[in-house]
Amino acid sequence: MSDKQVVLITGANQGIGLQIAKDLAALGFTVLVGSWDFHRGEVAAKAVGPDAHALQLDVTDAASIAAAAAHIRNEFGRLDVLVNNAAISNTRMKPGMSVENYSKSTRPSNVSLDEVRTVWETNVFGVLAVTQAMLPLLLEAPDARIVNVSSGAGSLTRNADPAFPYRPIFGPVYPASKTALNAMTLAMAIELESAGIAVNAACPGFTKTNLNNYAGTQSVEEGAREPVRLAMLGRNGPTGTFSSASGPIPW
Repeated sequence: MSDKQVVLITGANQGIGLQIAKDLAALGFTVLVGSWDFHRGEVAAKAVGPDAHALQLDVTDAASIAAAAAHIRNEFGRLDVLVNNAAISNTRMKPGMSVENYSKSTRPSNVSLDEVRTVWETNVFGVLAVTQAMLPLLLEAPDARIVNVSSGAGSLTRNADPAFPYRPIFGPVYPASKTALNAMTLAMAIELESAGIAVNAACPGFTKTNLNNYAGTQSVEEGAREPVRLAMLGRNGPTGTFSSASGPIPW
């Protein structure tokens, strides 16, 4: 068993999650590359380096989550950092479809409830389920941290401002799922503060990934910057915050 700190990153086989894995491995962590498809996780782990290990983890499957937690305990004996990164933005956005056109089909008045449920199952309930399963391991760590990868698109304060440029696309599917994730983050932070576990939400920014059909304007290296910073916070670091690389974001 190594003295290296162990980090689990969900949805780490591609995009921002993969870049977070690469960055934390370079900073000396043993990295567990969570992936719903084990083969894709293996490919990603090889790209990260020798201190990365693939872990089959479907955040919407209770048996998969329980098996992952048992595997971490048996094989690594510890978990110091959990990065809840796995997320989906939609199930119905066709290739080439703009975010604006998709948002028009997912207004509160016309959105499919199945679409809302499916996205929230990963982005909200999946985060809570994984956190609950990993909490016994985190509670045993001397300096545990949880980072929830959120989005500024979920900020209620920003979306309440008529001048906010992304206000027209705020809706019940992805944006509201991140609003709910922020609420989960704060609830976790309040409960776990006395246990010394910091829980913070990170906004990567509009990053070019599969999540947005690669329409983003930032690189994955830029998008990983804030989640990595929060993952590196020490015992005296803040908890219950929402931020991007540019600074704090209003809830």
